[in-house]
Amino acid sequence: MLAADREAILRRQALRESTARTYARSLPIVPVRARGLTIEGADGRRYLDCLSGAGSLALGHNHPVVLEAVRAVLDSGAPLHVLDLATPVKDHFTTELFSTLPAGLAERARIQFCGPAGTDAVEAALKLAKAATGRSGILAFTGAYHGMTAGALGVSAGPGPLATDVGVTRLPYPYDYRCPFGVGGEQGARLAAAWAESLVTDPRGGIEPPAAMIVEPVQGEGGVIPAPDDWLRRMRRLTERHGIPLIADEVQTGVGRTGAFWAVEHSGVVPDVMVLSKAIGGSLPLAVVVYDQDLDLWPRGAHAGTFRGNQLAMAAGAATLKFVRENALAERAGQLGRRMATALRRLAAAHRCVGDVRGRGLMLGVELVDPESVLPDGTAPQPPAPALAAAVQRACLDRGLIVELGGRHDSVIRLLPPLTTTDEQAEAVLDRLADALAEAERAHHPAPGLTALPGSRHAT
Repeated sequence: MLAADREAILRRQALRESTARTYARSLPIVPVRARGLTIEGADGRRYLDCLSGAGSLALGHNHPVVLEAVRAVLDSGAPLHVLDLATPVKDHFTTELFSTLPAGLAERARIQFCGPAGTDAVEAALKLAKAATGRSGILAFTGAYHGMTAGALGVSAGPGPLATDVGVTRLPYPYDYRCPFGVGGEQGARLAAAWAESLVTDPRGGIEPPAAMIVEPVQGEGGVIPAPDDWLRRMRRLTERHGIPLIADEVQTGVGRTGAFWAVEHSGVVPDVMVLSKAIGGSLPLAVVVYDQDLDLWPRGAHAGTFRGNQLAMAAGAATLKFVRENALAERAGQLGRRMATALRRLAAAHRCVGDVRGRGLMLGVELVDPESVLPDGTAPQPPAPALAAAVQRACLDRGLIVELGGRHDSVIRLLPPLTTTDEQAEAVLDRLADALAEAERAHHPAPGLTALPGSRHAT
């Protein structure tokens, strides 16, 4: 395909698609082929993809076991659309999924197939908890992201009226670098836990009786913020004492991404409900809620959906789950993630604009700050630098590296490489990111006497 064709496709997209489109704005590429970590654009350029379908590609693009599983279903003549009927493909997927669940949940688990997206599973989980408890309040957290439908937005923490709900109580999520209590570390996590415990136990706390608490073991869109293990265990004890179902949103953290098959396993927490999507479909649309059998109280037809019987996604998902399990890719993600985090911290030591490096496994975040801002006490974190982060993202793309932005101010560079990433590929990712960071930093904060690139606030 010629470069002119690429430009024509991008022009037509801009004219035809809604202004709500997101990734296409910051990543103006037209993918035509992909394998593993690599995408080839219509212009012939090759990119290392550290977005991975927002974390949905555990094995990268077009992994052979996924393609083989999909072809097997197509060649078998099996129906592709079956609503919620039982099929061999569905039975195989469910069996494989249950074999990976945290001990303590698998033997008591029920599953609801919800439809194509994680937000659908979040809606189902909230509905399930309210039906099972007879209560209507929800405990959610600052910085959370759970999807784009009304209920999912209500328990998320974005701006605007769509992200609010009178039945939702917002609790502080521990954020070491920008601690809401100004202390960070273990003390900040203890204060966050104490706040939650005080609200739930105070008869005059002003909250609606909670039907559930929903939490991300690692906040992804919120800035790649891992929940401290002890804090998460305290949330589990709190919800158990008060009969509040705990919903773990593992849409992005699941299937080995954080160095454990499910991120809750780092803390030993067994939730009552798990919301699963993205990687469980092996790159195809699939979303489920897995929950304790004691909550299975909703009546027939209480939650349904036309496209909850996606046979191709179930086949691809089962193959992905099995491959991750049999090849210990969760452990591999933990090892490679630790090495990459160490390299990123060395990079941070050489660049004042890097405020923090954090994450778990192959879910990594680099928070960029404005190092030139003068703070009154000299100890608080520097202000976020979203313009610099956007410049780094553009510089990465120029070097053939696709990264995502996230965090409270879109100032966090997010890395979500496939679990199959090799050591050599990881080094290439880090090298390209280092070059992009250096270029963007020079443009935004040039040395004295130098003229910045056009568009910089320091340009002369």
